[in-house]
Amino acid sequence: MNEEVRVTAWVRGQVQGVGFRWFTRAKALEIGGLSGFALNLEDGRVQVVAEGPREGAQGLLDWLREGDTPGRVDGVTEIWDTPRGIYDTFAIR
Repeated sequence: MNEEVRVTAWVRGQVQGVGFRWFTRAKALEIGGLSGFALNLEDGRVQVVAEGPREGAQGLLDWLREGDTPGRVDGVTEIWDTPRGIYDTFAIR
């Protein structure tokens, strides 16, 4: 059984102004079953929140760390939690 989870990730590096949020949304939709958002933070990081099956959330997290992302990822910090169920889709904020 693939449990439902919530992962919040903060992505550091050159991740603003390079289409990072758009590509993150596209990857989440490609994986399927994920809802949440990608948001630019004032300190230059991008925050990514994804809810859905653990396998899909882990796949998105792996892509954030090691995938063919735009810009440059220097590091990713994440927190796992229980889903809140408040997102209908995966959005760019």
